[in-house]
Amino acid sequence: MAKRTIVSLPGDGIGRVVLEETIRVLEAAGFEANYVEGDIGWEFWTKEGNPLPQRTIDLLEEHKVALFGAITSKPKDEAFEELAPELKEKGLVYSSPIVGLRQHFGLDICLRPCKSYIGNPLNFVKRGIGDEIVEPAVDVAIFRQNTEGLYGGVEWTNPNEKVYEGLLTHPKFVKNFGSTPKEELSVSTRIFTKKATERILRAAFDHAVKYGYKSVTVCEKPNVIRETSGMMYKMALQMQTADYPQIELWNTNIDAQMMWLTKNPETYGVIVAGNMFGDIVSDGFAGLIGGLGFACSAQYNPDSGVAVFEPTHGSAPKYADFPTSIVNPIAMIESACMMLDFLDENKISAKIRKAVAEVISEGKTRTYDMMKMPGRVDVVEKGAASTTQMADAIISKLG
Repeated sequence: MAKRTIVSLPGDGIGRVVLEETIRVLEAAGFEANYVEGDIGWEFWTKEGNPLPQRTIDLLEEHKVALFGAITSKPKDEAFEELAPELKEKGLVYSSPIVGLRQHFGLDICLRPCKSYIGNPLNFVKRGIGDEIVEPAVDVAIFRQNTEGLYGGVEWTNPNEKVYEGLLTHPKFVKNFGSTPKEELSVSTRIFTKKATERILRAAFDHAVKYGYKSVTVCEKPNVIRETSGMMYKMALQMQTADYPQIELWNTNIDAQMMWLTKNPETYGVIVAGNMFGDIVSDGFAGLIGGLGFACSAQYNPDSGVAVFEPTHGSAPKYADFPTSIVNPIAMIESACMMLDFLDENKISAKIRKAVAEVISEGKTRTYDMMKMPGRVDVVEKGAASTTQMADAIISKLG
């Protein structure tokens, strides 16, 4: 049987080192693949004016599956200043290449699981009855609609006349903003479509059924954002009634959810939300299981089979030039396990997750974040594991 080809997208900063160590773990676990590297990120923005070159899109078109490290994004003016001088007169505007990948390939379903490991010193704890210290087991699967909402990119500063005239047809715009000069306005849209909303809801309910979760929670703000959030909850209610009566449907507001996730995180199963609120709630739950060093994700299009797997942390450029890498690779390794599940390599993913769990439970190998140290260049000298040492420890448990 021919080896699979996986597109390797290191990106920026620490992306390369966590991806390299992850591939080493995959190979040690017995996953055989060819890796082809794609160009993506800040280097290609500054040199070519495009952080997502067409050649990289072509690679993913051909091979379908990618492991992605991390990306650097900066505000528009800073991004412009870092362009090569010969590119500054071409009217180029920076946009996130990972958002570009999502929109180009229709990667509208994003899954961000947050599951705590026994023995992780960064796990959330709280006081119970009689001041008992309680460490609730967190096992939440968050489905984030990935291509619409506030990340859809339909925005204007000083909107053109047609857009402005359209806004003036809404009585609340006239009342609240009608006297504001057009050149002082910036407008971002939040667009939900029924097709994409149905897909993310269906993915959430199917996941709950497949993995034995008892509930699906729609986490939005329908009491205020009535049209978009309201549509999502109404569609979820119809879907649950017709197709998933065995799954409880809960409805929470994003602001209240951020309070409740520290009061009773163990009660939640599958959560589904639009783009921005899904981003927020997934980071909140990631904080309960140890932070972004443990937060993995998958984004995929079920129709085309294109899928990208990445940790949710950033590129952390301040750590990228350390002589010894200190960052925690577990989020990247867990993202690779999600890729293995997607490819039906469940035995290998289970083997890797078991090895990660054993390393964490044993407690002998801990990166600086797990030791609650500031991220400084000398943490390895003080007993923290380097990125490579953590990968070595996981490999040693693979058997």
